[in-house]
Amino acid sequence: MKWQIGYQSNKALVSYLIQHKESVSEIYFPWMDFTTGRGVISADDRDTLSANLQEFRSAGINLTLLLNGNCYGRQSLSGEFYQKLKQNISHLISEYSISGVTTTSPLIAGMIRKNFPEIEIRASVNMEIGNPEGIEYLLDDFDSFYLKREYNYNREIILRMRDFCRRKGKKLYILANSGCLNFCSARTFHDNLVAHQHEIDHAGEVIAYQGQCTRYLASGNNRENILAKTNFIRPEDVHLYENLCDGMKLATRTNFNPMAIVHAYFNGRFHGNLLDLTEPAHSALYPGQIIANKLIPDGYTEFRLNCNKICENCNYCKDVQKKATITL
Repeated sequence: MKWQIGYQSNKALVSYLIQHKESVSEIYFPWMDFTTGRGVISADDRDTLSANLQEFRSAGINLTLLLNGNCYGRQSLSGEFYQKLKQNISHLISEYSISGVTTTSPLIAGMIRKNFPEIEIRASVNMEIGNPEGIEYLLDDFDSFYLKREYNYNREIILRMRDFCRRKGKKLYILANSGCLNFCSARTFHDNLVAHQHEIDHAGEVIAYQGQCTRYLASGNNRENILAKTNFIRPEDVHLYENLCDGMKLATRTNFNPMAIVHAYFNGRFHGNLLDLTEPAHSALYPGQIIANKLIPDGYTEFRLNCNKICENCNYCKDVQKKATITL
């Protein structure tokens, strides 16, 4: 498996990725003040980003621009906004030879298709596409698609999506290490907040919001079955997906230890706390406890790929988690 890695301004990470470029299919990155699924890049980080992009380009690593904000507010239909986008994409092609754009916006995808036909246009995981119809509606303007997170453990749906993409000449990708709770009712709300974070920060007194996942997992009882309510794939189990998708993405843009993530997935093994590998990482919500990856049984992922998905009537994942939990 080759990996799509989220950019983080981390010298050790940049060096490691260049040294192991044979495992990297691309680096995806934000640019300027265009909002993404993790807000916008700060002005202080832009010079470092530019230098790192040049390093990746020199190493022959593909680069993909993120335009995957969930909302662009009053700019969403602005001609001036799209002109600015065109100018910046043109600059990124000439300066860094970017090869792709990931977006949530069909309008942005259409603009890129018209003006930069050589660029691969990918539908963001934030679009939550989980059936062939969701792909069919976007065939004209997108070349590849991320699978809806919640279906990472549904072999039937993955095969259906893979086969449909191949018939249509498209590609299917999977996000491997999301920490988002499955079918989160507040995800759209939270993604919209993130898209407007740079505006919210200048709005005076701001009400604290931690995210519904954090609030839910604050309860000890709710923490007992996080495996069933999340969709991340262990490094040891990635080989099971080799023929199910065209590649995998690692979320590393905000994780506190992105080196641990890329090292684990590049090597196909991890000996620590599983919750350190996700983004968001939930390990801080389990004080004094870890879910030891080495104690997860070998058949765990095969079981989940083929189970009936009626989690309320099953304790398999809960029992696995209980046996793998170590109290420090």
